[in-house]
Amino acid sequence: MSSLKEYFSTDWGAMTVTDWVGTILTVVIFLLMVGLYVYALRPKNREKLESKRFIPLDEDRIESGEDNGGK
Repeated sequence: MSSLKEYFSTDWGAMTVTDWVGTILTVVIFLLMVGLYVYALRPKNREKLESKRFIPLDEDRIESGEDNGGK
C-alpha cells in the first residue's frame, strides 16, 4: 500500500508556475463541467432546454422551406 501512496504523492514545492496554472485550470474546468451537467440534467430545466433544441437547425429549415409544426 505504501508504494501506491508514493506513486500518487506530489512534491508541491517543486511545481513550476506552468504546473500550477495547469492544475488550477483543470480543477476549474472540471467544476464548470459538473455545474453544466447538473444544470442540463435537472428535471425542472427540461422544458426550457427542450424548447431550444432545434436552434442549430433553424437556419437550414428556413432556407429549405421546412416547417416543424410550430416547434
